[in-house]
Amino acid sequence: MPMKVLALEPWYGGSHRNFLDLLVRNSRHEFRTVTMAARFWKWRMHGGAVTMARKAGTLFEEGERPDVIFATDMVNLPAFLALTRDRFVDVPVVLYMHENQLTYPLPEGRPRDHTYAYINYLSALAADRLVFNSRFHYEEFMEALPALLRQFPDYTHLHTVQKIRAKSSVLHLGMDLRGHDEYASAYAAHPWGPGMPPPIVLWNQRWEHDKNPAGFFRLMNRLDDAGLPFRLILAGERFNEQPDEFDRAFERYASRILHYGYAEDFAEYSKLLHRSDLVVSTAKHEFFGISIMEAIYCGCHPLLPNRLSYPELVPDSLHSPLLHAPVLYEDDDDLFRIMSSILKGEERPLPVSTLRGIPEHLDWRKHVTHYDDLIEETGKG
Repeated sequence: MPMKVLALEPWYGGSHRNFLDLLVRNSRHEFRTVTMAARFWKWRMHGGAVTMARKAGTLFEEGERPDVIFATDMVNLPAFLALTRDRFVDVPVVLYMHENQLTYPLPEGRPRDHTYAYINYLSALAADRLVFNSRFHYEEFMEALPALLRQFPDYTHLHTVQKIRAKSSVLHLGMDLRGHDEYASAYAAHPWGPGMPPPIVLWNQRWEHDKNPAGFFRLMNRLDDAGLPFRLILAGERFNEQPDEFDRAFERYASRILHYGYAEDFAEYSKLLHRSDLVVSTAKHEFFGISIMEAIYCGCHPLLPNRLSYPELVPDSLHSPLLHAPVLYEDDDDLFRIMSSILKGEERPLPVSTLRGIPEHLDWRKHVTHYDDLIEETGKG
């Protein structure tokens, strides 16, 4: 029997918006959503609960009686529950962690404000179920939590870490992978071998410091200095304070850049992914890695650090495939060695059919059953 779910998302934009929209669209349960615009993230964590409680109260007065509340990590959950205790006191809560403010990477030299980390901690305490989007994220959070609590002078409540651990689980993100199928034939895959055009290397991650664009362009400059041929597609979401490396790359590689900047719609974005041959991550931090998994599905051979969330997302059998280039690298020199061998034709990317199979199980049409089961189990207590 379908559950009635009240979904709370105070940061309704970007990947958070896509996640919620596709969950609602594919789920067997009945959702009502309470959302806020994706801006002023600190104020969303401080004051968003007041607005969301008012909006949820209106739904309650209209006759909505949820079986489960599904909130994300930007919700100040204790504040929301306190403000709605006359309405939702017996409703169990799932808290889904897209990211967290204990370990979210900061620019060099910027101190961490533990106010927001503590909101995450209190929300984790208040939830009935806590769900992380990757095993890496879960383990990193649990390792950082005792260190956060030990900073306070007394009543640190370190025993609550085990309480939070006991109600936590991991559930990878769902993705709209099948949506890319429509554009698969837009660009024919390059035949790999002598006479092929220079391979296209893709950057489709956010243009921010934690994705380490400096490391990516050091790699490309090193390959260029060695005389190895390539072209570039530089996509991904841009922000007001984008890293300088992109401007310098545009000056150096202008004639070889096939696309520069954010793809404004899904069709354009998908065509860029299908057009590319290789996708590289030099990320310093990654809670999951949606953009990389999308590129893999569209036929890009990935080169990923053997850390963060990547080892759990790429099957062990693909780490050192016979006759094909490796997927995971150990350090900068290892990445340069693998990229050089690919660009020289000494190693080949994995076949498109193999690449598509890596993230295929995460398509919402299949993966949503795990979310539906979680919601049903929570609702039934």
